Amino acid sequence: MSATPVTLQPRPLDPSVDHEIQAIVAGDLTTETCNTDLAAGPWTFDTRPGYGPGSSMGDVIPTGAPRQGQLPAEYREAAEEELAARIVAAKATLGDRVVVLGHFYQREEVVTHADYVGDSFQLANAALEHPEAEAIVFCGVHFMAETADLLSRPEQAVILPNLAAGCSMADMADIDQVEECWEQLAEVYGDMDIPDAEGLLPVIPVTYMNSSAAIKGFVGRHGGIVCTSSNARTVLEWAFARGRRVLFFPDQHLGRNTAKAMGVPLERMPMWNPRKPLGGSTEAELHDARVILWHGFCSVHRRFTVGQIAQARAEHPGVRVIVHPECPMDVVDAADEAGSTDYIRKAIAAATEPTTFAIGTEINLVQRLAAQFPEHRIFCLDPVVCPCSTMYRIHPGYLAWVLEGLVAGEVRNRIQVTADVAEPARVALERMLAAKP
Repeated sequence: MSATPVTLQPRPLDPSVDHEIQAIVAGDLTTETCNTDLAAGPWTFDTRPGYGPGSSMGDVIPTGAPRQGQLPAEYREAAEEELAARIVAAKATLGDRVVVLGHFYQREEVVTHADYVGDSFQLANAALEHPEAEAIVFCGVHFMAETADLLSRPEQAVILPNLAAGCSMADMADIDQVEECWEQLAEVYGDMDIPDAEGLLPVIPVTYMNSSAAIKGFVGRHGGIVCTSSNARTVLEWAFARGRRVLFFPDQHLGRNTAKAMGVPLERMPMWNPRKPLGGSTEAELHDARVILWHGFCSVHRRFTVGQIAQARAEHPGVRVIVHPECPMDVVDAADEAGSTDYIRKAIAAATEPTTFAIGTEINLVQRLAAQFPEHRIFCLDPVVCPCSTMYRIHPGYLAWVLEGLVAGEVRNRIQVTADVAEPARVALERMLAAKP
């Protein structure tokens, strides 16, 4: 599925989460934000290790994670209007030489300049639709830029405006931990490459799109496949046709919610904690397993609770609650519907009568939808304004900096996946593309 070309229309509501946070910090709004440091420019935090303000205190960034160098003062000190004008001018100069991709969770001040807006896989596909572009500027996080590099032409430069824009969930499954897990599973199941009498392998690895290129490469080498939040069921069906079990990483919640909806009992979905021998399970539990869930999660979607849903129903009778499948199982069970970011967007667009929607996903998308569909009442389940801390590291200042660099003939912040990783990673992605519902 391709990302949707952007059509800008007048909006009666301000879709900017940044404007709301600035108003909260200034005392003009009584709404609460999870961290007042979000009002500062991300360059304030880029040289420090960490995911930035608003991230979970439990999310420890890996040693050696990319950091962004100091942004020049002219971009740090420029007003919003000046940065917008410079971005527009740079794009006009570059023309078809550049395509700008914006993830649904990006701040409005960045999305407004994107040629395409979508989820990570939609945007990677959008990059494929522009072979003439010399540069692809991916306004998202690191694993997304890696995926675009995997799928784009070798001569195309994929650029991440801020190298500090990572993903705590993707970092929860690093390649060393996954390799160690595979070795321990081989001690339980035997040779992982030998099928049984029914032609099924002991384990098929499945990785969520929200993972590093190294993890995608591991999956490709071991007969596995990549999934997105919108095709996870199809991918699990593909995997079950080839293996006795699935090792699903890094997001436990997407794996659990999808497998549960397919009829897999919870007791046959043990958790794999990479810090414990055999992931914290017994050999008997692993032999009986149907889906082995990695101990990973999205800090944004873990903020949503059953209590928030109950409060929304009490305050808004008839409210339609839609949450992302990265939310915990009890939240998904309590909601009316669960689906990917694109599912949420399409569900709202398809509503023919004025409806109240309570949405359990990242606030930038929710606020943008509220502005785009003023005939509905649309609000975020979590009353605390807390954007994805790493998506928020992409600021118009960085976008202007990389675009003006291209105008000057300089490629800044290029993301490249090495060939030894890229080849098997592409295999895993191609398997996903070939797996049809």
